[in-house]
Amino acid sequence: MSAERSDHELITDVLVRYATGIDTKDWSLFRTCFTDDVRADYGADVGSWTDVDGITEYMTIMHRDMVDTKHMLSNFAIEVDGDSASASTYVHAVLVVTNDPLTWYEPVGRYEDRLVRTPDGWRISHRVYHSTRMLSSHPLPS
Repeated sequence: MSAERSDHELITDVLVRYATGIDTKDWSLFRTCFTDDVRADYGADVGSWTDVDGITEYMTIMHRDMVDTKHMLSNFAIEVDGDSASASTYVHAVLVVTNDPLTWYEPVGRYEDRLVRTPDGWRISHRVYHSTRMLSSHPLPS
């Protein structure tokens, strides 16, 4: 077995780093997932961006006051072609907005990404989020 990590493993790491960056509110880490000129489309209800600054600013503002978030990724389908790759990844996030009353949202969907190999490693250059559903809590009566 080779001591070097495969492109598949390195790309999976980028995708997991994205989730970790959001959940830990480590926006420097989050930025390392994207090219400077990333094109990201999260749908009409959320928005789209044409650079890493725009998507980072949006995620920072949206998650700033959340009590806790957990972005869980699975079903990594990755195809590598030289210095470019595509990835399709399922996402299920739990976003706790308040503890009292307990209120949360659960977006469920899929990321479709194009990635490029850069001198700093693999980076997402284009992302489209496809929402499957949005679950939400309702405060329990006292």
